[in-house]
Amino acid sequence: MEQKQGKILIVDDNEDLLKAAKMHLKRHFAQVDIEKNPEALPALMNNEDYDVILLDMNFTKDVSSGSEGYYWLERILQLDPSAVVVLITAYGDIQMAVKAIKAGATDFVLKPWENEKLLATLYSAMRLRESRDVIESLKIKNHEINQALNDRYSEIIGQSSAMQKIFQTIDRVAKTDANVLILGENGTGKELIARAIHRNSSRKSENFVGVDLGSITETLFESELFGHKKGAFTDAKEDRAGRFELANNGTLFLDEIGNLSMPLQAKLLTVLQNRKVSRVGSNKDTPIDIRLICATNMPLYDMVKENRFRQDLLYRINTIEIEIPSLRDRFEDIPLLANHFLKHYATKYDKPVTKISEGAMSRMHKHPWPGNIRELQHSIERAIILSSSNVLQPEDFNFSSTSASKDESQLSLEQYNLEEVEKLLIRKVLKKYNGNITQAASELGLTRSSLYRRLEKYGL
Repeated sequence: MEQKQGKILIVDDNEDLLKAAKMHLKRHFAQVDIEKNPEALPALMNNEDYDVILLDMNFTKDVSSGSEGYYWLERILQLDPSAVVVLITAYGDIQMAVKAIKAGATDFVLKPWENEKLLATLYSAMRLRESRDVIESLKIKNHEINQALNDRYSEIIGQSSAMQKIFQTIDRVAKTDANVLILGENGTGKELIARAIHRNSSRKSENFVGVDLGSITETLFESELFGHKKGAFTDAKEDRAGRFELANNGTLFLDEIGNLSMPLQAKLLTVLQNRKVSRVGSNKDTPIDIRLICATNMPLYDMVKENRFRQDLLYRINTIEIEIPSLRDRFEDIPLLANHFLKHYATKYDKPVTKISEGAMSRMHKHPWPGNIRELQHSIERAIILSSSNVLQPEDFNFSSTSASKDESQLSLEQYNLEEVEKLLIRKVLKKYNGNITQAASELGLTRSSLYRRLEKYGL
């Protein structure tokens, strides 16, 4: 036998009706409670979570106007905004029905009712309650997931003057809806900055949706960002919302935007201008309301000059620019970052490592950190895993400075390979200025972006 489900509450001042309704409905629902005094509603709702409340529109104080029913409908929805209420009355006034539905009632039945019709109405109302519960559960889970992600990225570590300026910019920008472009090398923490902006914005309770554009193929670009309809292409087994729709009312973070080809840039620009998307395989436009944050490690301004990046798209995404310094430009933050990662990984791997020796810290300050914070993080993790002591020593790290010195000592200006000579000069100037990109670029007669390109080219 199928197990009965559902909790029903019937509130009516007619005792005979209550008894008859309970006798009929208890054969179909797990629990049927009856109450003739509406004043008991708050206590009943406090003790039970009812799937459907069947509420009389008229009580003895007010025989026909329905004002008591409206009053108690409002009270019920105050106590539980997701409550499903079906109103009953002996007076079939269509205007009263419309007013009740507008006030928040789910349905409206006349008494005396037909049993089968009443059952159908209650089953339909119960399914609505189940749907509301599922939606509420998903909202709670989504909020918890977003909270967990935000907590994960809540600590942006840095006391250097460069980082303090970035914190000030975040404070000023976050409360607006201005589009933000974050520039910086790989491993500098661009996503952390994006999440910090979202977390301090008016959209913080909505989704933060990140997209790595560098990992999306041209053929999947529209499907991933704009969504698709079932059957739009071979693998489209079902309707799917794109990242823009998922981020609606929240923040969309487009990482590695410099990797987009010119045709894809044009498609992205169209969506940003029109503020609406159309799923692949559909002609229907869906309005979008997002806060856009983009990031790249590529020199977009140079790319505009070289016709590799659309100028109109650049203007669209860079209302505010935030340039994150490399770790070479904020050496004073290395001890803070290193000790942060030390505590994290010592706990994660249950290792008794408590500190970093002065010798190891000194080597860290001399290392150029081409991989920035990500490289430092991985270096600390590796050192903790391999260390047999409670203090990290220089030999626990795999610094590349030794091999670099070896290369420099072996290379003389009697060799005429231009790339090797350029590599040597860049190393020497970086060493001279302790990794300061601005000063090194000035000494070499290059722009910062040109020097960055050479560093990436030579793996420095």
